[in-house]
Amino acid sequence: MSQDVANQDQQNVAQAVTGVLLAGGQSRRMGGGDKGLLDLAGKPMLAHAIERLSPQVGRMVINANGDPARFAAFGLPVVADTIPDFAGPLAGVLAGMRWSRANAPAARWIATAAGDAPLLPRDLVARCIRALQERPGGIALAQSAGELHPVIGLWPVALADDLEAQLAAGIRKVLAWTDRHGTVPVPFPLVQVSGTDLDPFFNANTPQELDDLRALLARGAP
Repeated sequence: MSQDVANQDQQNVAQAVTGVLLAGGQSRRMGGGDKGLLDLAGKPMLAHAIERLSPQVGRMVINANGDPARFAAFGLPVVADTIPDFAGPLAGVLAGMRWSRANAPAARWIATAAGDAPLLPRDLVARCIRALQERPGGIALAQSAGELHPVIGLWPVALADDLEAQLAAGIRKVLAWTDRHGTVPVPFPLVQVSGTDLDPFFNANTPQELDDLRALLARGAP
Protein backbone atom coordinates (compact mmCIF):
# COMPACT_ATOMS: atom_id res chain seq x y z
CA MET A 1 0.00 0.00 0.00
CA SER A 2 1.40 3.39 -0.99
CA GLN A 3 1.79 6.17 1.59
CA ASP A 4 -0.81 8.26 -0.26
CA VAL A 5 -3.38 5.46 -0.04
CA ALA A 6 -2.56 4.87 3.63
CA ASN A 7 -3.00 8.57 4.37
CA GLN A 8 -6.33 8.61 2.54
CA ASP A 9 -7.53 5.59 4.51
CA GLN A 10 -6.56 7.32 7.73
CA GLN A 11 -8.46 10.45 6.67
CA ASN A 12 -11.54 8.37 5.83
CA VAL A 13 -11.43 6.73 9.25
CA ALA A 14 -10.98 10.09 10.96
CA GLN A 15 -14.01 11.59 9.21
CA ALA A 16 -16.14 8.74 10.58
CA VAL A 17 -15.26 9.69 14.15
CA THR A 18 -15.84 12.78 16.30
CA GLY A 19 -13.50 13.23 19.24
CA VAL A 20 -15.01 14.13 22.62
CA LEU A 21 -12.72 15.10 25.48
CA LEU A 22 -14.52 14.67 28.79
CA ALA A 23 -13.44 17.53 31.04
CA GLY A 24 -16.44 17.74 33.34
CA GLY A 25 -15.08 15.94 36.40
CA GLN A 26 -15.00 17.74 39.73
CA SER A 27 -11.39 16.75 40.61
CA ARG A 28 -12.00 16.56 44.35
CA ARG A 29 -8.74 14.71 45.12
CA MET A 30 -6.80 17.38 43.23
CA GLY A 31 -8.44 20.13 45.26
CA GLY A 32 -11.24 21.00 42.85
CA GLY A 33 -11.26 23.01 39.63
CA ASP A 34 -10.38 21.90 36.12
CA LYS A 35 -7.65 19.28 36.37
CA GLY A 36 -7.07 19.38 32.61
CA LEU A 37 -5.94 23.01 32.87
CA LEU A 38 -3.07 22.21 35.24
CA ASP A 39 0.41 22.55 33.76
CA LEU A 40 2.32 19.52 32.57
CA ALA A 41 5.61 19.93 30.70
CA GLY A 42 4.85 23.54 29.85
CA LYS A 43 1.23 23.22 28.71
CA PRO A 44 -2.13 22.18 30.14
CA MET A 45 -2.81 18.45 30.47
CA LEU A 46 -5.81 18.98 28.19
CA ALA A 47 -3.48 20.25 25.45
CA HIS A 48 -1.57 16.96 25.54
CA ALA A 49 -4.81 15.01 25.14
CA ILE A 50 -5.92 17.24 22.25
CA GLU A 51 -2.61 16.82 20.43
CA ARG A 52 -2.79 13.04 20.68
CA LEU A 53 -6.44 12.57 19.77
CA SER A 54 -6.96 15.27 17.12
CA PRO A 55 -5.07 13.51 14.28
CA GLN A 56 -7.27 10.44 14.81
CA VAL A 57 -10.66 12.13 14.40
CA GLY A 58 -12.53 14.55 12.14
CA ARG A 59 -14.15 17.10 14.45
CA MET A 60 -13.42 17.48 18.16
CA VAL A 61 -15.26 18.99 21.11
CA ILE A 62 -14.72 19.46 24.83
CA ASN A 63 -17.48 18.29 27.14
CA ALA A 64 -17.63 20.46 30.26
CA ASN A 65 -20.20 22.28 32.34
CA GLY A 66 -20.00 25.83 33.63
CA ASP A 67 -18.41 28.81 31.89
CA PRO A 68 -17.03 27.63 28.53
CA ALA A 69 -14.73 30.68 28.32
CA ARG A 70 -12.12 28.93 30.48
CA PHE A 71 -11.41 26.63 27.52
CA ALA A 72 -11.34 29.38 24.88
CA ALA A 73 -7.57 29.08 24.33
CA PHE A 74 -8.02 25.60 22.83
CA GLY A 75 -10.23 26.83 19.98
CA LEU A 76 -12.68 23.94 20.26
CA PRO A 77 -16.46 23.90 20.77
CA VAL A 78 -17.45 23.33 24.39
CA VAL A 79 -20.56 21.22 24.92
CA ALA A 80 -22.33 21.01 28.27
CA ASP A 81 -24.25 18.00 29.57
CA THR A 82 -27.89 17.90 28.55
CA ILE A 83 -28.70 15.82 31.66
CA PRO A 84 -28.63 17.97 34.85
CA ASP A 85 -26.95 17.48 38.23
CA PHE A 86 -23.64 15.93 37.19
CA ALA A 87 -25.06 12.65 35.92
CA GLY A 88 -21.58 11.25 35.33
CA PRO A 89 -19.58 10.34 32.22
CA LEU A 90 -22.54 8.87 30.33
CA ALA A 91 -24.06 12.36 30.27
CA GLY A 92 -20.89 13.60 28.58
CA VAL A 93 -21.05 10.75 26.09
CA LEU A 94 -24.64 11.71 25.25
CA ALA A 95 -23.72 15.38 24.85
CA GLY A 96 -20.93 14.39 22.46
CA MET A 97 -23.27 12.16 20.45
CA ARG A 98 -25.86 14.91 20.12
CA TRP A 99 -23.25 17.44 19.04
CA SER A 100 -21.77 15.04 16.51
CA ARG A 101 -25.14 14.19 15.02
CA ALA A 102 -25.90 17.89 14.54
CA ASN A 103 -22.47 19.09 13.40
CA ALA A 104 -20.71 16.08 11.86
CA PRO A 105 -23.53 13.97 10.41
CA ALA A 106 -21.13 11.73 8.47
CA ALA A 107 -19.52 10.50 11.70
CA ARG A 108 -20.65 7.01 12.78
CA TRP A 109 -18.93 7.08 16.16
CA ILE A 110 -17.63 9.35 18.85
CA ALA A 111 -14.27 8.60 20.46
CA THR A 112 -14.19 9.70 24.08
CA ALA A 113 -11.15 10.30 26.24
CA ALA A 114 -10.45 11.91 29.57
CA GLY A 115 -9.20 15.47 29.25
CA ASP A 116 -6.58 14.76 31.91
CA ALA A 117 -5.03 11.71 30.17
CA PRO A 118 -1.85 13.13 28.60
CA LEU A 119 -0.43 9.79 27.40
CA LEU A 120 -3.34 8.74 25.17
CA PRO A 121 -2.32 6.18 22.52
CA ARG A 122 -1.93 7.63 19.07
CA ASP A 123 -3.70 4.57 17.64
CA LEU A 124 -6.64 4.65 20.06
CA VAL A 125 -9.29 5.09 17.36
CA ALA A 126 -7.76 2.64 14.87
CA ARG A 127 -7.54 -0.14 17.46
CA CYS A 128 -11.10 0.45 18.63
CA ILE A 129 -12.49 0.38 15.09
CA ARG A 130 -10.66 -2.88 14.38
CA ALA A 131 -12.08 -4.37 17.56
CA LEU A 132 -15.62 -3.55 16.41
CA GLN A 133 -15.31 -5.15 12.98
CA GLU A 134 -16.90 -8.33 14.31
CA ARG A 135 -19.20 -6.48 16.73
CA PRO A 136 -20.42 -3.53 14.63
CA GLY A 137 -23.16 -2.55 17.08
CA GLY A 138 -20.91 -2.83 20.13
CA ILE A 139 -19.09 -0.26 22.22
CA ALA A 140 -15.30 -0.47 22.37
CA LEU A 141 -13.75 0.42 25.72
CA ALA A 142 -10.02 0.78 26.28
CA GLN A 143 -8.31 -1.72 28.56
CA SER A 144 -4.83 -1.74 30.07
CA ALA A 145 -3.22 -4.00 32.66
CA GLY A 146 -6.47 -5.97 32.69
CA GLU A 147 -8.55 -2.93 33.72
CA LEU A 148 -11.32 -1.36 31.66
CA HIS A 149 -11.42 2.42 31.27
CA PRO A 150 -15.13 3.25 30.96
CA VAL A 151 -14.63 6.85 29.83
CA ILE A 152 -12.22 6.01 27.00
CA GLY A 153 -13.65 4.29 23.96
CA LEU A 154 -15.62 4.32 20.74
CA TRP A 155 -19.42 4.69 20.81
CA PRO A 156 -21.91 4.42 17.90
CA VAL A 157 -23.77 7.71 17.50
CA ALA A 158 -26.85 5.68 16.52
CA LEU A 159 -27.24 4.72 20.19
CA ALA A 160 -27.91 8.30 21.34
CA ASP A 161 -31.67 7.88 21.78
CA ASP A 162 -31.27 4.69 23.78
CA LEU A 163 -28.63 6.30 25.98
CA GLU A 164 -30.85 9.29 26.66
CA ALA A 165 -33.76 7.03 27.60
CA GLN A 166 -31.57 5.00 29.95
CA LEU A 167 -30.18 8.12 31.61
CA ALA A 168 -33.73 9.38 32.09
CA ALA A 169 -34.53 6.03 33.72
CA GLY A 170 -31.72 6.54 36.22
CA ILE A 171 -28.85 4.52 34.72
CA ARG A 172 -25.52 6.08 35.70
CA LYS A 173 -22.92 3.27 35.63
CA VAL A 174 -21.18 3.08 32.26
CA LEU A 175 -20.96 -0.72 32.08
CA ALA A 176 -24.61 -1.09 33.03
CA TRP A 177 -25.43 0.64 29.76
CA THR A 178 -22.65 -0.59 27.47
CA ASP A 179 -23.38 -4.21 28.34
CA ARG A 180 -26.86 -3.73 26.81
CA HIS A 181 -25.18 -3.31 23.42
CA GLY A 182 -22.02 -5.37 23.85
CA THR A 183 -18.95 -4.10 25.68
CA VAL A 184 -15.83 -4.87 23.63
CA PRO A 185 -12.58 -4.54 25.62
CA VAL A 186 -9.66 -3.23 23.55
CA PRO A 187 -6.28 -4.00 25.19
CA PHE A 188 -3.42 -1.50 25.03
CA PRO A 189 0.18 -2.06 26.16
CA LEU A 190 1.95 -0.03 28.81
CA VAL A 191 4.15 2.85 27.62
CA GLN A 192 7.68 3.66 28.71
CA VAL A 193 8.45 7.12 30.03
CA SER A 194 12.05 7.67 31.13
CA GLY A 195 12.47 3.94 31.71
CA THR A 196 9.28 3.63 33.74
CA ASP A 197 6.29 1.60 32.55
CA LEU A 198 3.11 3.68 32.74
CA ASP A 199 -0.51 3.08 31.95
CA PRO A 200 -1.28 4.80 28.61
CA PHE A 201 -4.49 6.08 30.21
CA PHE A 202 -2.74 7.42 33.30
CA ASN A 203 -4.43 10.43 34.80
CA ALA A 204 -3.07 12.26 37.83
CA ASN A 205 -5.70 12.27 40.55
CA THR A 206 -3.61 13.87 43.30
CA PRO A 207 -0.97 16.64 43.38
CA GLN A 208 1.69 14.01 44.18
CA GLU A 209 0.79 11.90 41.13
CA LEU A 210 0.97 15.01 38.95
CA ASP A 211 4.38 15.93 40.36
CA ASP A 212 5.63 12.39 39.72
CA LEU A 213 4.50 12.56 36.09
CA ARG A 214 6.08 15.99 35.66
CA ALA A 215 9.39 14.56 36.89
CA LEU A 216 9.23 11.64 34.47
CA LEU A 217 8.38 13.82 31.47
CA ALA A 218 11.18 16.22 32.38
CA ARG A 219 13.61 13.34 31.77
CA GLY A 220 12.11 12.27 28.44
CA ALA A 221 8.93 12.19 26.35
CA PRO A 222 7.04 8.93 25.71
